[in-house]
Amino acid sequence: MSEEILINTTPSESRVALVESGMLQEVWLERADHTGYIGNIYLGEVSRVLPGLQAAFVDIGLERTAFLHARDLERQDLSATEGEQPPEPLIAGSLRPGEQIMVQVIKDPLGSKGARLTAKISIPSRFLVLLPDCETIGISVRIEEESERIRLQELVHTLRDDALGHGYIVRTNAEGVNDFAFSADMVYLGKVWQAIKERAVGAGAVSCIYEDLSLPLRALRDMMHEDIDRVRIDSPQVLQKVRDFVQRFVPDWRDRIEEYSADRPIFDLFGVEDEIEKALKPVTLLKSGGYLVFDQTEAMTTIDVNTGAYVGHRNVEETIYKTNLEATHSIARQLRLRNLGGIIIVDFIDMADEEHRRQVMRSFERALERDHAKTALTPISALGLVEMTRKRTTESLERRLCIPCPHCEGRGSVKSTETVCLEIFREIVRSSRQFEAHKLMVLASSQVVERILDEQSVTVAELEELTGKTIRFQREEQYAQEQFDVVLL
Repeated sequence: MSEEILINTTPSESRVALVESGMLQEVWLERADHTGYIGNIYLGEVSRVLPGLQAAFVDIGLERTAFLHARDLERQDLSATEGEQPPEPLIAGSLRPGEQIMVQVIKDPLGSKGARLTAKISIPSRFLVLLPDCETIGISVRIEEESERIRLQELVHTLRDDALGHGYIVRTNAEGVNDFAFSADMVYLGKVWQAIKERAVGAGAVSCIYEDLSLPLRALRDMMHEDIDRVRIDSPQVLQKVRDFVQRFVPDWRDRIEEYSADRPIFDLFGVEDEIEKALKPVTLLKSGGYLVFDQTEAMTTIDVNTGAYVGHRNVEETIYKTNLEATHSIARQLRLRNLGGIIIVDFIDMADEEHRRQVMRSFERALERDHAKTALTPISALGLVEMTRKRTTESLERRLCIPCPHCEGRGSVKSTETVCLEIFREIVRSSRQFEAHKLMVLASSQVVERILDEQSVTVAELEELTGKTIRFQREEQYAQEQFDVVLL
């Protein structure tokens, strides 16, 4: 399977797209006026300690105070007996209001929630993640071959400086690498941690002492692997930074970095712009004629599978099975593309055949294997529902690119003109009884006024007789359909 990374950069925005076999799979963006905070390390100040929640709010200089749970204060002792859970530290005995603490952002602010923090600092590089002041050596679970896991663990044990007391996690990208690459990563990470400690000494009470790499460099660090055929970049400045980064960490891949200088915008390749536009819509079409409906709410995301125009060739059960099977691959891709996370409910079409249900679940599990985010799912329930979770660290694509509709305020619907007309009539009666006036002027949208004058003229005449007041209507082009004012004259 051929894969490409496309990097589009302008002075105000950076975007990175991962394309597999000519189809967009994931997209990331970072804007100059609102960069992400994940990975940044701060010297923060404890604002409040909440013993009842075993958590604290920490001021790190962002708009909202960030959240730190007691379980994120200390690393677990991995040497403990299997099945033995170490007790959680009590937040009240560990932190006090006004105290300084070094913390790292593990979740960006989401909606009305502040950033999520940890005091267990970790610094990633190309092949390793440094765990300062920790003896742990861990291997990515995605490296499955036992002999390779043993080799990598022994390599880290041999190369690391025990006097420093640092631990490491071996990343998935490290599979098959040699001791030279590990040694270079350890030296780099050691220098970064030393610089962080020096900045912390001279930093103020609330300050950022380490910022993660920019989006293009993070993409190369986290996504480059053997299956990536090439990386195309449309900015000469970013191209040079990427080449310097690759030269330092993965010089064997220099030939894969290419400048894109064609007149056609880079995100027009493979229809990336069109795919992003489609991902912002609630409906995704399946090739068979079926379709998926995505509904993202504050609590969860629901995905409904429908046969649509697909009628199949054999019988109803076979049609349903084929639609659900195709939906598993499309859903897995859309989860990555839309960056959906948290609780997700998938409503597959009900299947009577137990073997079909098993095959659909196997297909869904295989499709999710390519997802970089951690997922967990339950078997299909009797109602045809699959409950799953997907780790969420940043806002979804829709939340990053869109705002709630100013007309419906995010509800997804507005009151009908008939409903607004009746509200206006009730307000006219209320105002005429409360205030003395000879005339009433109603300001409303064109659609509402048109309906009143056309279909509700008899009702208006009855209101004038009931209230003893003259009622006039004025169209306001700037008013939304639900908006109106009753003015006393």
